[in-house]
Amino acid sequence: MTLEEFLQLEETTHPCELINGELIMSPVPSPNHQEVSGLLYVLFFNAAAASGGKVYYSPIGLFVNQRNYFEPDILYISPKKLSFITQRGIEGPPDLVVEILSPFNSRTDKVTKKNTYLEFGVSEYWIVDPFQKNITVYTQSSGQNVPSHTFTGKDRVSSPNLSTLTFDLDKIFPV
Repeated sequence: MTLEEFLQLEETTHPCELINGELIMSPVPSPNHQEVSGLLYVLFFNAAAASGGKVYYSPIGLFVNQRNYFEPDILYISPKKLSFITQRGIEGPPDLVVEILSPFNSRTDKVTKKNTYLEFGVSEYWIVDPFQKNITVYTQSSGQNVPSHTFTGKDRVSSPNLSTLTFDLDKIFPV
């Protein structure tokens, strides 16, 4: 399926992405996923406001190419890339993308989407694992196969692409 064909589909309440030309529909997120997402969004929102950038949460369309349209859990756009925000969605590589793992999407987020995001030009990609309670970060400089950092335990989380964002990792995972 192409992006144009994908965009002709009727609206749905289920998360829906185009991944390597294949239509992927996912179940709605779990309450745990939503809690982690919500806590992260508040932290990102405050940090983005302080930086002059914008933060968005799913569902927000990220137009990658003719065979890939993603709806990341959270994404950050720096002030210099605000022109990527259009009426359709985000049409250029964000500075930072966050995907929160669910049992059904783990391989897709850890391999397919990670590689596609970095090839697309996303500067920093976070894989948030609420089961292992960690965040694995990939960057353009670290490449697709080696994480630039993994935050675990009570680590203080920060981002080179959003300098106003810092928080204790254990604060985003519900007990």
